[in-house]
Parts: sequence; structure tokens; C-alpha cells
Amino acid sequence: MSVFAWIVDWVPSKHRAQWLYRRGILRARLKKFQAANADYSAVIESENAPADLRAMALFNRALVSYAAGAESDAVRDLDEVLEMVDIGENVKTEARRKLIRMERSSERGETPTPNANSLPQGSSHAR
Repeated sequence: MSVFAWIVDWVPSKHRAQWLYRRGILRARLKKFQAANADYSAVIESENAPADLRAMALFNRALVSYAAGAESDAVRDLDEVLEMVDIGENVKTEARRKLIRMERSSERGETPTPNANSLPQGSSHAR
């Protein structure tokens, strides 16, 4: 077992989820969308991750999917955020806004291009 794997196993799962979330943000900003997607997916699948962290991971995975050209995956993740009951309204509001912007872009025939406003952002809840 590598030292890195040992450290990851040693860290409590809640903190591991936060660490993966932050790494996902970094990878997304570096336009390593597949790696960011994997980090966000690990947070989403983590049973011990807080609901707000899972919601932000879903939201950010949607942004990464959209930036990578997988609009249907992005819509599915944003819809799942909207269905969550135990998260703050601010996350749901941002999910609604992103869905509207995506729909408008599709109507205009625009292709997704990552920019500073479309890449994942951190959250005070996840820090």
C-alpha cells in the first residue's frame, strides 16, 4: 500500500469527501474534466458526505459535464439537485439558473465553452 493510499484510508470519510470535492474544483479549473468528474462522483456516492456537500458536488459535476459537452448528463445532475430536500435553497436557485442558461444556449445553437463563470466554484458549506 502506498503512503498516499494509507493517508486517504486513514482520513475520516467526511473529511475525505471534502478533500475530494476541493480536488474536483482544482481539476475542473485546470480543465481536467474527466478527473474532476470522478472526484465529484466519489463525493456523491459517499454515504457519509453531508447533504450540502453532495448537492454542491452534483452541481459542480453538472458544470463539468456541460463544459465537456455532455449536456444531458448536466441536466440530469441539476434535476437531481432540485429534487434534494435537505439542502439550502441557494443551491437549488443556482441549479435553476444554470438550467435556464443552458436552455437559452441550446436555443441559440451555442456550444458549451468553459469560462470563469461556468467552471465549478467552492462553497462556504464545503470548506
